[in-house]
Amino acid sequence: MEPRTLDSVLSDIVVLNETITATSITGIAYRSDAVRPGDVFFCIPGFVHDGHDFAVDAVERGAVMVIVQRIVAGIDESLQVVVPDTRVALAHASAALNGDPSRAVRIVGITGTNGKTTTCYLVDSIMRAAGDKTGVVGTVETRIGDRRIEASRTTPESADLQVLLARMRDEGVDSCAMEVSSHAIDLHRVDGVRFAVVAFTNLTQDHLDYHSSIEEYFSVKRRLFTEFEAVSRVVNIDDPLGAAMACELDVDITVGLSEDADVRAVDLVLGAHGSTFTLSTPAGDAAVSLPLAADYNVSNALVAAGSALALGVSLADIVVGLEGAPQVPGRLERVDEGQSFAVLVDYAHTPDSLAKATRAVKEVTQGRVIVVFGAGGDRDPEKRSLMGQAAANEADHIVITSDNPRSEDPVGIILQIQDGLSGTNTTHETHVDRREGIAAAIRMAGPGDAVLIAGKGHEDYQIFSDRTIHFDDREVAREELKRLC
Repeated sequence: MEPRTLDSVLSDIVVLNETITATSITGIAYRSDAVRPGDVFFCIPGFVHDGHDFAVDAVERGAVMVIVQRIVAGIDESLQVVVPDTRVALAHASAALNGDPSRAVRIVGITGTNGKTTTCYLVDSIMRAAGDKTGVVGTVETRIGDRRIEASRTTPESADLQVLLARMRDEGVDSCAMEVSSHAIDLHRVDGVRFAVVAFTNLTQDHLDYHSSIEEYFSVKRRLFTEFEAVSRVVNIDDPLGAAMACELDVDITVGLSEDADVRAVDLVLGAHGSTFTLSTPAGDAAVSLPLAADYNVSNALVAAGSALALGVSLADIVVGLEGAPQVPGRLERVDEGQSFAVLVDYAHTPDSLAKATRAVKEVTQGRVIVVFGAGGDRDPEKRSLMGQAAANEADHIVITSDNPRSEDPVGIILQIQDGLSGTNTTHETHVDRREGIAAAIRMAGPGDAVLIAGKGHEDYQIFSDRTIHFDDREVAREELKRLC
């Protein structure tokens, strides 16, 4: 990267004196161990560590300037620029340093509790059908064209995100479908991004270990529609909060099964392997055969279709994209070894998503529905009993097991889930070991039954207090099915 002056990346954020204005920088860093000579270092207060504590180390490694929220002792004050919020400064400086790449790539930002990943895959499929070279930023993968990029967060830190978007621009990407988490909005990771479309799927209880309430959680999601530059706004009005937002804000396209929606699915027929419906839009109507099961995937398809219409994609290309949609990893993903019952793996890890996934499986299953799930440790404890209740309302038998217990006692988490079964007649059993839980469900299943393994989906690891191990529900289910045969 060619050297830039500090003024060229910070002038819109803070007033600089003449000496600082002329400072030449070659890059940006927010971790001191990543600093290279010529970088400017941003001191980011974290949940565990505070970047201000590493400012001296950053200067010793060659940082020519540090951006701080308070003056740091041990560093010449002439090398420090004080800003109100270093996260905001990092985001905007990173966008400027990389040439504002989101102005060259059409970004579709998808937010909501559930459905973000699937909707991104559907948008990607549609845009490919329309002839775009595409990118994806999300939970399952980050991709430039057909090349997968390793990522550790649903939405990367702002500096990493801007570098990624710049790579997309430089490699000729036309459009990018991006999951935008509430954490990303609240922690300013997407500040400085110009969205071609922002879209809302739904909102249910999740992340209350981070947000103080469901109201505060929604208010953060809502900010994507009120505080960011976006050409078009798409909202699912089947969701009550989405409907309220559509009434309050200037929304361009509404979607849903509701007769009031601009983009609708009518004559809907659900099946075990997908659904058929008529896609009704302001651009006309068209028959669609969606290869993804469950009614909530129809909702995801409508959000994707609305987003594509906002980008000017033809109805014909939207239909081709929806009908050619790939299986989304860990989203009602089938594991088939020739057994006489269905085994599906799904990422459902909230009360609402667990209920919907179980209900979707139940609608296309002649026999019993056996659900295997747990709940993550060090995360919102209030949803654990709600997940137990949600499963009990829909399943015929429940196997409660471990998810990612992290630093918590997995037995304690299981007991909290069991609290939600109080007063229900649904039978259940517990297995602290997740493999044993999956094996027990598979051994129990008979012809015409379905086993839904929920919670981890595409994840290929399990986190304990003292270690992280390789664990993939799909692999384990396949191994246990082979043992059964």
